[in-house]
Amino acid sequence: MNQKTVCERTAFFVSVYKRKKACDTIKKRHRKEMTAMLFEQKTRMMKDGRECVLASPDPKDAKSMLDYLKTCAEETDNILRYPEECDESNEQEETFLRNINESQYNVMIVCKVDGDIAGNCTLTLNKRLKIKHRASVAIALKRKYWNLGIGTMMFEEMEKIAREKNVLQLELGFVGGNDRARILYEKRGFVKTGKKPDAFYLKDGSFRDEILMIKKL
Repeated sequence: MNQKTVCERTAFFVSVYKRKKACDTIKKRHRKEMTAMLFEQKTRMMKDGRECVLASPDPKDAKSMLDYLKTCAEETDNILRYPEECDESNEQEETFLRNINESQYNVMIVCKVDGDIAGNCTLTLNKRLKIKHRASVAIALKRKYWNLGIGTMMFEEMEKIAREKNVLQLELGFVGGNDRARILYEKRGFVKTGKKPDAFYLKDGSFRDEILMIKKL
């Protein structure tokens, strides 16, 4: 085999190797895009003129997120947990947030005002064929950030994501008697479809229904 042939064969194999490496890089990037539903950070204006930032959760904010969840649970009985039940460790919460960010079927938006976690909203998709057209949404907000338009902002963004994922029906449930939440949901086009009687049992011995709502997209 002469030198020219050797050079040509070497150039050919180098070319094949480079193409394969490029294809592998593209495949890895595609897999990452398919398995992650990260929300691109946005800055929005609240009703009082201040700015808030909407973004995917930062796992490094695990402690702040736990403090936020406990605060929400202390402020209202409309959260599914009591404060003492928000007992995850910082490491557990960090892992949870990281898993959310890497998930193909879950997305979370966290709203911050001057670095303080004001609220969060989650969207959960279904992977089974018969129910892929449905998704559930949930929201929470600190009391001091109520009535500033944050809930509406987060719902708007989640609905955009749901439509991009070909979701046809959004679903949610909330604690009966939570009129503030009901008004927001109705404003966003959700309609009541039923209830689960006595779904929540409170420490004072009273029961609350779970109100079920859907929105067609």
